[in-house]
Amino acid sequence: MAESCDVVVIGAGHNGLVCAFYLAAAGYNVKVFEQRSVVGGAAVTEEFHPGFRNSVASYTVSLLNPKIIRDLDLQRHGLKIVERRLANFLPLPNEQYLKVGEGVTRSEIARYSARDAERYKAYSNEIDAIADVLRDLTLQQPPNLVDGGWRSVLSEGWRTLSTGNRLRGLSMANRRALLDLFAKSAGDYLDGWFETDCVKAVFGFDAIVGNFASPYTPNTAYVLLHHVFGEVNGKKGAWGHAIGGMGAITQAMAKAARERGVEIELDAHVREVIIEKGRAAGVVLKDGRTIKARAVAGNVHPKLLFDSLVPEEVLPADFLSRMRRWKSGSGTFRMNVALSELPSFSALPGRDPADHHTAGIIIAPSLAYMDRAYDDAKQSGWSREPVVEMLIPSTLDDTLAPKDAHVASLFCQHVQPKLSDGRSWDDHREEVADLMIATVDRYAPGFKQSVVGRQIMSPLDLERTFGLIGGDIFHGALTLDQIFSARPMLGHADYRAPVTGLYMCGAGTHPGGGVTGAPGHNAARAMMADMRRLR
Repeated sequence: MAESCDVVVIGAGHNGLVCAFYLAAAGYNVKVFEQRSVVGGAAVTEEFHPGFRNSVASYTVSLLNPKIIRDLDLQRHGLKIVERRLANFLPLPNEQYLKVGEGVTRSEIARYSARDAERYKAYSNEIDAIADVLRDLTLQQPPNLVDGGWRSVLSEGWRTLSTGNRLRGLSMANRRALLDLFAKSAGDYLDGWFETDCVKAVFGFDAIVGNFASPYTPNTAYVLLHHVFGEVNGKKGAWGHAIGGMGAITQAMAKAARERGVEIELDAHVREVIIEKGRAAGVVLKDGRTIKARAVAGNVHPKLLFDSLVPEEVLPADFLSRMRRWKSGSGTFRMNVALSELPSFSALPGRDPADHHTAGIIIAPSLAYMDRAYDDAKQSGWSREPVVEMLIPSTLDDTLAPKDAHVASLFCQHVQPKLSDGRSWDDHREEVADLMIATVDRYAPGFKQSVVGRQIMSPLDLERTFGLIGGDIFHGALTLDQIFSARPMLGHADYRAPVTGLYMCGAGTHPGGGVTGAPGHNAARAMMADMRRLR
């Protein structure tokens, strides 16, 4: 006899756990099935070298929504987030550097340009004003373009009006800036503000994070904006670390969900979504078990959900065709390294822990450097002068490494999501890993010798391990045709699939990627509304 419940959630990544929590808190019987042996999806902490633990894929905290932290009471369940003592550190050639952080950014910029230092406050005010409005929209369903009756049109019209009212709160100058940030390249936007290469680089780096693009690619200004939505412990725009790594977030979420009665089964691979009489009615697991349900939520990459788990014949042909063209591939090469000592930078020597060791350490001295890295990767498979962001979380969390040793996260770009000319990442991952370490070593001599162990995640590894197609950390590019009401496509921005009873709660929905919890929150609201109507 088949097992049964109210809702099945496919995937115990952070959005799946959030979705399950809200549904269970509303009184529904929820089961979560996760194919890996640990909850968390890409937000997990693992020991990758004896005595050394680190966040395997996602690696830093800011975008996790404060409402979700409160609602799930994550602090009571063990989550503690600490802020970096310095936001970013940009080592430069010729033993120069730029620091960015509370109380130091303007004076640091002034060392290079009095004009840029003078303009910095206006730039920050503009970005912050727009981020505040869009931050409010992250926990709201976007207006959904529908082919429905008057009731559907009226509902979506009201939602559009509500969104418009939020945007009307912006001054005309900020409305113009909003258009710039949605349509322009980050390079063009920043060129309009600043004159100094390193200043533009330290702000422009966010535009290519998880984005296989040049900073001069149109729409990259929006990706920059996407990365300033967040906050840490009430401080807007700040970044921090979860004590215990990113897995501490999802472990706390799992505790909150289980406390509400959610059943989470690990090593449970969902093989297929059951469709009966035109609606989702449960799932079949790889071991042959059938679990019947009133609704199913997929916290997986949308291409995996619709290309692998849902029978092709029940999906509209146009929907499936568009889904198969969904752009996914972030050009990310992710590494963790175990270090015998802290790096000493030519620009700022010293191995004793200092504020810049707690920062996001960005190796990309100019937008032109990032542009060349992208072009090189497109041509050869990977950039020979790559962009690397290094974080050393053990400077803020001594649970991750043995005494006096450290762990570092290397978030590296650019590489081709899928290598051209029939090559496989399995044959080149070690070679490229060596290149990434050598790149850091050029700015911090001796870094290579301090590496005592490493973990490598090529785009192919990220796809095989976490279901991130093309290594895409966002479950799909954040381009104009794949954001807001068009995520994952027009007509389905309401978290509802084109099959009744089937929902999407992952990063392939609004507001997109990053460890936010917002897609899970928003999908749960849509599901509860539908199930209340059915009652």
